[in-house]
Amino acid sequence: MLKKEFKRKDVERMRNLIKGKSGESAETQVGYTSKKENHQEGDIWEEGGKKWTIKNGIKQTATKLDKVKKEAILPLFCPNCKSLMKKQHDPKMYKIHKMCFDCVINMEAKLKIKGEYEDYERNIIAKNAESYLDDLEQYLLEAINTSNTQYVSEKGEIERWKGGVDKEKFTKDLKTNLAQFRKQVDNYKNNNTDD
Repeated sequence: MLKKEFKRKDVERMRNLIKGKSGESAETQVGYTSKKENHQEGDIWEEGGKKWTIKNGIKQTATKLDKVKKEAILPLFCPNCKSLMKKQHDPKMYKIHKMCFDCVINMEAKLKIKGEYEDYERNIIAKNAESYLDDLEQYLLEAINTSNTQYVSEKGEIERWKGGVDKEKFTKDLKTNLAQFRKQVDNYKNNNTDD
């Protein structure tokens, strides 16, 4: 049993949505009428200081994160083969390849047949290494730039330490070493064995 009673305007709104008339009003209004703009599915416009769009026939606010949300959310069906994405490895494969696990297996099998799998694998490994080096650099630069002149001991006493690390030398050495690692990753990616 429904706890909510539907009003006439709710029923009219649903009729309009079903008929594809998402912009039409569900009520009769008397008095002031503003300038009416007709917007179609996917249009983006600004009204009242906000950005708006129409998605699936419903007016919604458009945010800067819409593209990120779309990338992060696992679709119900694979964009490639249209099968239901319910397998254990589908979420991980979708994040990497934008397709289900079965489609990735088929794609990799075709690459093996063509003899292109080794380059594909080498490229994936190199991208992972580059991402790791970027994360490591960011972490170490943040760590060296934080203040480390005082610590709180286990007893709750503040200890002041003197000395420390030469930040400029550490940063220079870090950049030099990471450049060498990036060169090695690039050589691996391009299948160079000259080092």
